[in-house]
Amino acid sequence: MSSKDLSQSIMRRKPIDDIEEESKHSGLFKSLGLWQLTAIGVGGIIGVGIFSLAGLVAAGSEGNPGVGPAVLISFLIAGLASAAAALSYAEFAGMIPRAGSAYTYGYVALGEVIGWFIGWDLLLEYIAIVAVVAIGISGYLDAFLAGIGIHLPAWMTSTFDEGKGGIINVPAILVCLLVTWILSRGTKAFGRFELVAVAIKVVLILFIIGLGVFYIDTNNYNPFMPSGFGPVVAGSATVFFAVFGYDAMSTAAEEAKDGKKHMPKAIVLSLIIAMLLYVAATLVLTGMQNYKDIDPKAGFASAFTSVGLPVIATIISVFAVLSILTVMLTFLLGVTRVWFSMSRDGLLPGWFAKTDRHGTPQRVTWIGGIASAFLAGVFPIKAVADLTNIGILAAFVVVCLSVIIFRYKRPDAPRTFRLPLMPVIPAFGVLASAFLMLQLHWETWLRFVVWLIIGLVIYFGYGRKHSLMNPNSPRHEELAELHRPLS
Repeated sequence: MSSKDLSQSIMRRKPIDDIEEESKHSGLFKSLGLWQLTAIGVGGIIGVGIFSLAGLVAAGSEGNPGVGPAVLISFLIAGLASAAAALSYAEFAGMIPRAGSAYTYGYVALGEVIGWFIGWDLLLEYIAIVAVVAIGISGYLDAFLAGIGIHLPAWMTSTFDEGKGGIINVPAILVCLLVTWILSRGTKAFGRFELVAVAIKVVLILFIIGLGVFYIDTNNYNPFMPSGFGPVVAGSATVFFAVFGYDAMSTAAEEAKDGKKHMPKAIVLSLIIAMLLYVAATLVLTGMQNYKDIDPKAGFASAFTSVGLPVIATIISVFAVLSILTVMLTFLLGVTRVWFSMSRDGLLPGWFAKTDRHGTPQRVTWIGGIASAFLAGVFPIKAVADLTNIGILAAFVVVCLSVIIFRYKRPDAPRTFRLPLMPVIPAFGVLASAFLMLQLHWETWLRFVVWLIIGLVIYFGYGRKHSLMNPNSPRHEELAELHRPLS
């Protein structure tokens, strides 16, 4: 094959006009309305960012000085970068209500190899996110049990790298498997659970803010930025994990009752709700307790304990576990839908794209869940959080570039939402996301590059040949055989 033929094959684009017809035969059930979609988005955004990462960045960790009350600015920087990407997602979601999210958008606008790159990237990042959240839940569960006099041995509640005498994080593993089971019950059941759990989560956060504001000591705000502005910016790269749940929510577009109409609204609504709660919650957290004393794993539990309210701390720990579960559910849903979409397109074996009677791709659901359980059991929270952030930031760069290119290549494509100030906002999203990526540690970059190299080997060894965009793909014969009428 000539270099020209190779270039044409890897840059082939998925026609947007084929997507709607393809979605009719996906096997996924359309059962999600606007508020269920918004709940999934809020469920994915709000969780470990408030309950764990806010305390982690404020207090600091080995090699990362605490930013103190300026964690609020870290969240605002991350939120601003995320908002530019959210508007780009909203425009694409209104055009392409299909499982796959950033993978599909990149495939349609920039070509197959870019779509593969971002899809392969998202598989690792979403699995890692589920693991991070499970570690966060483990911290609150440990705090809850300690509050009622039960102390689990260190070997089973932390990992070796944390330096606490731990070997494996057993509670985090069990939580991953529980969430996998819930998601395996089907999208309709999952949507109902998510709506109720997110409502409980929002009420809990409003309760924390409403009660905590009476225990704020303004002396804790001084100094506001104890380590300077540099660590605040670096902290924004870590807490970025907390502001992109709408990305995973958009992978469920194919299961929305009216994806073109509801997806853009749900994306914007979920980010606005989350950022308002984040701003208020970080002010309360760093006002209640000196940033040096905040427990990085269970920030609000330690804050209420510090003001003489251990019972409230125990209640928060209980409900934090339930509310953070929604984040895991949202991102595990994202893993399965991206994987399903890539398999359906021929880039991965079709075995993964099989659905059951609930319209659920059970195989990838359990594979993703077990993989996240492994990461949660053996890696510390910051290493996994940074790994997720570099992948999502890379996805944001691709989506923001894609929306600019597609607006000029296909201005005629019907859009239920049009991104304002084109191309200023998506260009800002590209620059902001790239800047935050540069704040991450070199080890995070190394792991990311190794994963992408593995992905390219699989793409050139399997995906390019079996892609349904390849006229000679063996998958065409398989599909023809599947739909051939019985004699």
